[in-house]
Amino acid sequence: MAIFYTDGSANPNPGPGGFAVICDGQPVALGREADSTNIRMEAKALIAAYGVAQAGDEILTDSEFWVNVVTKWAPGWKANGWTKKNGAIKNLELVQELYAAYLAKPDVKLTWTRGHVGTEGNELADEWANKARKGATL
Repeated sequence: MAIFYTDGSANPNPGPGGFAVICDGQPVALGREADSTNIRMEAKALIAAYGVAQAGDEILTDSEFWVNVVTKWAPGWKANGWTKKNGAIKNLELVQELYAAYLAKPDVKLTWTRGHVGTEGNELADEWANKARKGATL
């Protein structure tokens, strides 16, 4: 069983963005967008984590928003033709991609963790997301 920590960063927000996936203290996925937001980068990190996770693994994120999207809101949005009552779904392509990845790997546990409280994996994910934003690659 592997544990993956994810994080995304944009600075300024919106602005250049980066994301990271950490496992065993090392980055296993990094990415960047020249013009992005923290929310987009958090989603990209989770999508990348699902790309490498296997049954029995756990993905930890400090994005309570994205945990809520895939576990609470996306099922209803999908049932309603990817619409919601009060307007368009922002970053719909990422919502759909992440939700599909989540559904495709039901044996991968998705867990919210409080960010920036000294949890080593979370802090490393934050550090590497910022490095990726500045151009770091694997």
